[in-house]
Amino acid sequence: MQLPLASRTGYTIGHGDRKPSTMNTLVRVLLGGLATVAPAFLVLAVLVAGGWLAGSPALAAAAAIYVGVTVMLAPLIGGVAGVRGAVDRMAANEPVPELGSLSPSVRELWLTLGRWARNMQSEMRARDAALDSARSVLAALPEPLLLLDADRRVVRANAAAAALFGERIEGRDLAGALRHPLVLAATDLVLKGETMRTTEFELTSPVERHLRAVVARLVPEAEGAAAVLVLHDLTELKRAERLRADFVANASHELRTPLATLVGFIETLRGPAHDDTEARERFLAIMAEQGARMTRLVEDLLSLSRIEMNEHRAPTEAVNVEMVLRQAADPLEPRAKARNMRFVFDVAPELPPVAGDLDELVQVFQNLFDNALKYGDSDTAIEVVARPSAKPLSGARPGERVAGVAIAVRDHGSGIAHEHIPRLTERFYRVDAARSRALGGTGLGLAIVKHIVSHHRGAFEIDSELGQGSVFTVHLPAAINQKIQTAPTA
Repeated sequence: MQLPLASRTGYTIGHGDRKPSTMNTLVRVLLGGLATVAPAFLVLAVLVAGGWLAGSPALAAAAAIYVGVTVMLAPLIGGVAGVRGAVDRMAANEPVPELGSLSPSVRELWLTLGRWARNMQSEMRARDAALDSARSVLAALPEPLLLLDADRRVVRANAAAAALFGERIEGRDLAGALRHPLVLAATDLVLKGETMRTTEFELTSPVERHLRAVVARLVPEAEGAAAVLVLHDLTELKRAERLRADFVANASHELRTPLATLVGFIETLRGPAHDDTEARERFLAIMAEQGARMTRLVEDLLSLSRIEMNEHRAPTEAVNVEMVLRQAADPLEPRAKARNMRFVFDVAPELPPVAGDLDELVQVFQNLFDNALKYGDSDTAIEVVARPSAKPLSGARPGERVAGVAIAVRDHGSGIAHEHIPRLTERFYRVDAARSRALGGTGLGLAIVKHIVSHHRGAFEIDSELGQGSVFTVHLPAAINQKIQTAPTA
């Protein structure tokens, strides 16, 4: 019959007992055995030293003592050999079979071994639970975190780091995912003995990010990791600082002329033209035009600010491309008819929806259509072509290709010289500033297009030839298994 250990021995095995340690018990057992055989060996040594026993008789006496010792210790050795399975079962809190008649020393030895095994098992379970909890916390951290070994290889990456650098980052050198020299230099210094290093740097792909890297040494090492690298995203903070500076510099420049015009006309109307009805009507019309210009400028600046603040969070809704194009073109039809221009749409059948925000995409194509109306020749068509696209987009991870949609807007105007094309998406950059202002442009239209397309993890291309017109192409990633976003109903 098998019984729990406590019921047979009266001992409670656990953290609270105060039985002798395993080492002490083992020493006591061995010393007990030595104490048993020591007198016999002592007598033999005295007889040999005194000359009373030599040669064969001494060897025979030693052999007799050895046989006696073996016979005396046989139960001890056999008992210890039989204890092994019992100790394993005790560590697992299982009932143990009877071990037969054991000497008190052997019984005390295996009881102590059982207590020690059970305590060690409990400590191992507690450590495993603590390690699992630490791994769960690491995985849930919103900031990217990497554990690095002494050779700068990534031992572990949390979910945020995997989303930023890709799922296959573990086991690779840090330089394979993050090639910035400031970060690599800081990491090398920490792995060579420094306690902590902090540095700030920028990433330009898939979108521009400003990050702070904190590298700290782990003492002692954990799971083979010698250092931890944590990245803090400072993009929104830096972007807000930059937007404030840009607003002061650019807006003040753009607003200075209309404000000066308004102030000058107001003073004139109050003074010399106070009773001049014809001058007053002419001045009021100019003032209304300048006021509308300032309103458009402020609206574009606010729109650009909102887009930039949310640029790092890609939209996820599925949007019908043809619906976006129609909504963007409808408000501009009266202007097109006034110049005898027309929109010509060529949308491929069964075109997949794109991942995006409906209102932002309508704004993109309204800006592009507005440019085509301003700079295209009268009596020409604005051609809009939408086709599937296989262009690799910034939202793709290394080695992947994201299927998408390419929408091209072509005008038939004077075209743009090649040296201007790289700067067209800069804020307030104009090829012909006077003509742009005369047509009501703010210099922000293509900058807004660029930032919205970047927000959608797409690509924006400009192609133009002098005298041949211009083509503006927007590449957007296709939405997969998403509900199509529709226009709001009245």
